[in-house]
Amino acid sequence: MPLISVIIPVYNGAKTIKETIESVLQQTLTDFELIIINSDSTDGTWEIVNSIEDPRLKIFNYPKANVGINRNRGIDHATGEFITLIDADDLWTADKLEAQYQALQENPQADVAYSWTDYIDENGQYLGICSHVNWTGDVYPPMLLTNFIVTGSNVLIRSQALKEVGRFDESLTNAHDTDMWLRLAALYQFVLVPCVQILYRISPNSLSSNVGRLEIACVKVLERAFQTAPESLQYLKRHCFANLYKYLLYKTFLGEPDRRRSWIAAKFLAKTIKNDPSIITKGASLKSIIKILTIAILPSQFATDLFNKFPRIANTNTILSYLKTDPVSIKP
Repeated sequence: MPLISVIIPVYNGAKTIKETIESVLQQTLTDFELIIINSDSTDGTWEIVNSIEDPRLKIFNYPKANVGINRNRGIDHATGEFITLIDADDLWTADKLEAQYQALQENPQADVAYSWTDYIDENGQYLGICSHVNWTGDVYPPMLLTNFIVTGSNVLIRSQALKEVGRFDESLTNAHDTDMWLRLAALYQFVLVPCVQILYRISPNSLSSNVGRLEIACVKVLERAFQTAPESLQYLKRHCFANLYKYLLYKTFLGEPDRRRSWIAAKFLAKTIKNDPSIITKGASLKSIIKILTIAILPSQFATDLFNKFPRIANTNTILSYLKTDPVSIKP
C-alpha cells in the first residue's frame, strides 16, 4: 500500500496535464500512487496521459462530470494513508509531498498540512503572491473569514480524517474546496509548511472566472457553515460575506471591459458595502464606482483606452487589501 495517494481530475487539460504530472513524478518523496481521473476529454488528454510510463500511475476514464464528482472518483480508488489532490493545470515544487508529510509526522495532533501558494500565468510565468498566511492549529475562525488554502492543489490529509468528514459535495457547481476545508477545519487541526510549494495557474477560462456561478456556490457553502458554527463565531458572518463580495468584485473587473459585467460589479459593490459599510470611505470604492460607470457608459475599446491612460484610477485590485482575515482583530 502506498504512503500517499495523489489524485488529478482532468477534463480537456492537454495544454498543461503533462507538466502537472511531471511535477508530481519529480517529488523527492517517492512512495505514492498517482491516480488520474480523465473525465471523457476530447482534446488528446487521454493520449498524453497514457504515453507517460511510470508504475505509480493509475489511469481511469469516466463520463464527463463536475469537479466534486471526479475528485470523489479518485478518492474511491485511493489506498494511501494520506490523500492529496492537484488540479490539472497547477504545479508543485519538488519537495511538496515530503515537507507536508514531515509536518504531519512532527505534529501528530494535526490531520491536515498546507503550504504557501503563488500565482502563475497560462505560460507558467510567476505572477505574484497568492496566499502566505500563518494559521496553524484550530484554523476554523480564519477559514470562516476566507479560504486561505486557496486551491484544491494544496493540502495533504490523513485518509481517516477525510473519511470521517465525508466526500466532496457533488451538488456544488463551484467552491468545492472551500466547503471541504471548512468541514475539515471544524473538526481537525491544521499545520503549515511555511514556504511556497503550490503554483496556482490563473486562466480566463477557469471555473472560478464565472462569477455568477461562483457567487451562488459560495453563498450556499458559507450559509451552511454558519448554520453549524458555534454561537461564539457568528459575529464573523457579515465580515465573511464582505470578504466574499470584495473578492467577487475583484474577479468581475478582470479581463476586457464588458457592459453586462459592470452591472454585476455594481451588485457586488452594493453587497460589499452592506456587509462592510466602512469600505465606502476607502479609495477602492470610489475607483470601483468610476470603473463601473465607465464600463456601463462607454464602448469597450474606449473604456480600455481610458483605463490604459489612467492606470492608477483604473486599478481596483486594491479592494483585496481590505479583506478582513484575522478574527482576533474583529470585535464581536
